[in-house]
Amino acid sequence: MPETIAPAELANRLGQEVGLSDWIEVSQSMIDQFADATLDHQYIHVDPERARSGPFGGTIAHGFLSLSLLSRMSFDALPQIENTEMGVNYGMNRLRFLAPVKSGERVRGRFVLREVAEKSPGQLLLTHDVTVEIEGGSKPALVAEWLTMTVLRANAA
Repeated sequence: MPETIAPAELANRLGQEVGLSDWIEVSQSMIDQFADATLDHQYIHVDPERARSGPFGGTIAHGFLSLSLLSRMSFDALPQIENTEMGVNYGMNRLRFLAPVKSGERVRGRFVLREVAEKSPGQLLLTHDVTVEIEGGSKPALVAEWLTMTVLRANAA
């Protein structure tokens, strides 16, 4: 369970690794469900037989599937901020997909706190440098500069 910290403590964590998530297996079933949700049924994702003779030697996860796992990884890894009402995705400043995630591989997220800005009273914009590692891989699946908004409870702001 991640630690709980006061909003004022965030400034002391700038430039530091603030979280490392648990490993998540990217199964073929997960890839297939993502393909159904996004209507992206390219054979390199959903056809193990055909993909075996393709460029990756088997099926791979969609890049956006690997990216979407950041939400789960953040719940595992990032400190909980006291008096948080909710957190929402705010976007990406940078994103690069560096290596494919093959069906059956495991990934995890490594988070470094880059910046904290108060957008308005009770709203904190956090920027994290995130690396999604592939277990045993020489290159990460992706690197990103991820923005999230933490909204504090009105009576705590």
